[in-house]
Amino acid sequence: MATKVHMEALSPTMEEGQVVKWLKGEGDAVAQGDILAEIETDKATMELVARGEGALRKILVGEGGTAPVGDVIAVIAPEGEDIGALVAGLGGGAEAEADAAGPASAPASVGTPAAPAAASPATASTPSAPAATTPALGTAAPPGGRIKASPLAKRLAGDLGVDIAAVSGTGPGGRIVKRDIEAAAAAPPPAVVAAPAPPPLPTAPTPGEEFQDVPLSQMRKTVARRLAESLGPVPHFFLTVDVDMTRALAARARVNEILAAQGAKASVNDLVIKATAVALTHHPECNAWWQGTSIRRFNGVHMGVAVAVPDGLITPVVRDAHAKGLAQIGREVRELAGRAREKKLQPHEYTGSTFSISNLGMFGIEEFTAVINPPEAGILAVGAVEERAVVVEGRVVAQPRMRVTMSCDHRVIDGAQGARFLATLKSFLEEPAAILI
Repeated sequence: MATKVHMEALSPTMEEGQVVKWLKGEGDAVAQGDILAEIETDKATMELVARGEGALRKILVGEGGTAPVGDVIAVIAPEGEDIGALVAGLGGGAEAEADAAGPASAPASVGTPAAPAAASPATASTPSAPAATTPALGTAAPPGGRIKASPLAKRLAGDLGVDIAAVSGTGPGGRIVKRDIEAAAAAPPPAVVAAPAPPPLPTAPTPGEEFQDVPLSQMRKTVARRLAESLGPVPHFFLTVDVDMTRALAARARVNEILAAQGAKASVNDLVIKATAVALTHHPECNAWWQGTSIRRFNGVHMGVAVAVPDGLITPVVRDAHAKGLAQIGREVRELAGRAREKKLQPHEYTGSTFSISNLGMFGIEEFTAVINPPEAGILAVGAVEERAVVVEGRVVAQPRMRVTMSCDHRVIDGAQGARFLATLKSFLEEPAAILI
């Protein structure tokens, strides 16, 4: 019985997916649970597994193609089962129906080279033309790039160096068989000049070009949609404090002396994550989600840490950050950030945050505002630690200072609530020993 392969929701916020690579080819045997393809979601590249068994009879969305969640992208069925009507009903067309008719027209397996585009219609398709008894060179493969050939013919073509895409089959349904490959190997080289391959897409602007259009990745599409969902409906307001980081930097230096024996190291960002998490336990009104008809306040702090990736931004989650030490926080952040850049995060590693932090200090940014990640009610934007002149007891002195700005959802957090939270955070960073109390 045929099984439809659907584009599955491989992440909680996924609306469409892009096929990065098919790991099974048309005609390959499939067992339930086999990995069929790699799918790029809005967050990561995930594996699509088979929900049926038989053979991968038809691929409806090729590599690089996209499909909404729920759409059928392939069909699994036993060999010999007629899936023509099913494929045609899914929009595969007459050609797909013919390909699905049975084993005589079974498509080639993965690794078969695609044929070049035909320069003119094949004469073999003319009704009055006699059946060929010897293979013709220079005839293109059927539309869609699939080549019908027996496994023996494909193996023999590789051994003899024959371009199987340029061979016409004399087997059932036009399938290429052993005698076709042997005849092609003995035939003189064709006088046909192959059409040049289309130029690759430019990776850099060509001199003289006015502009270059860059296709949107799945992540960039989601970033654009989420920003519109946040900045429009969510009533933002912003609060900024300036923090004296003198004792925080000294505490970090002492911590790193201790961690050196373990080969570990804590960053300023790790310290900010820890201080923010503990501060949120004192102000649960800021560690909350907007639920539409209610406000959900969390007892634990699951900190989303913004990580820049080539396609946009993703926020891996350090769970129970308030209860973890600097070494563990630093280790988790580095591991999660590494997998985020490789698009290897699992859904549970980037969902469920209760508050988020975005740090651009390493880029020299002194101060900025961040966009809230709904349904969270707040996000902290962290700037660079810089030596600045400040007045202390009537004297101008140089101090390491850092500005942090909190973006608040006014439906959840009022101005005074946000200000009290920032005052607590400032006190923790200016006296790190207070975090232990």
